Amino acid sequence: MAAYYRNFQTRADLDRAYDAERSVPNFKLYADQFTESSAQARRYLDGRLGVKYGPTVEEYVDIFPAGRRGAPVFVFIHGGYWRILSAREFSYVALGLVPAGVTTVIANYALCPAVTIGEITRQMQALVAWAWHNIAGFDGDPEDMHVGGHSAGGQLAAMMALTDWSGRYGLPADAVKSIFPISGLFDLEPLRHTYLQPSLQLDDREIEANSPQRLLRRVPVPMLLSYGSEEPSEFPRQSEDFLATWKRIGNRASFMPQLGRNHFTAITDFAEPQSPFCRDLFALMRHSPRFTDQSSRRASSDRPASAISLPSSGLGQAARGMQ
Repeated sequence: MAAYYRNFQTRADLDRAYDAERSVPNFKLYADQFTESSAQARRYLDGRLGVKYGPTVEEYVDIFPAGRRGAPVFVFIHGGYWRILSAREFSYVALGLVPAGVTTVIANYALCPAVTIGEITRQMQALVAWAWHNIAGFDGDPEDMHVGGHSAGGQLAAMMALTDWSGRYGLPADAVKSIFPISGLFDLEPLRHTYLQPSLQLDDREIEANSPQRLLRRVPVPMLLSYGSEEPSEFPRQSEDFLATWKRIGNRASFMPQLGRNHFTAITDFAEPQSPFCRDLFALMRHSPRFTDQSSRRASSDRPASAISLPSSGLGQAARGMQ
């Protein structure tokens, strides 16, 4: 029997390789914990919520200032296969970054099928351009801006590294100083053949224009790439292919293995400022954290008793240094 796609014999096999929710026993456990921890973060941190970067309802960011001027900036782009979730489920990312002196920007965007992935990519580009002009008002240094994302957000983070910032937006060519894609999706072609197609509405043009794997070129942007060892098979495969091509054409990159982590626990250590995960992110950013009481914290009684606690079995150390 001929294969359905690549080495997958059936549509069900390919669906399984991309179905993150069904790859864990209880997806609701993760969704609930993200929501609860994010609510805690908004109580504990001084957040500027719903700041508009574009004209539509969905084009907003939640910003958590570092509490000191001239701080590095980390823009986090959430996942959800471009079709579910919002910035509000990911406020917890700031729990590990703000105490380390990083102004944290949680991106929101319109969702498929109301818009295309191309439009979402444009919205994220508009966000970065907006931040470059405005983030100083939130303690951030526009010349020290970094972008990361999870799952679908990994694709969007990679697209930010490949954007012609000077030609399209009149910004410095290196407006984005580094990227941190986690469990990313870098070639959209396989998704056209899965259960996701009715939502994503992918065609040849959309795939070619928005697949980082197909757009790779030399860029001055270092990358730290990561994924969990317990993810559905296509997430590691896509990440490994992207990392290999990125390095082969001469770009700088390192890899953070996450042993025992699944698609959802691969990002929970954002909430732990002194975790190996955050330590390697800060190294990518060339940032030396200062763990002091921040003016951006609210009353100590509002502080979360603990960061995100989910089933996992250890976090691998990142490969050190840009290669």
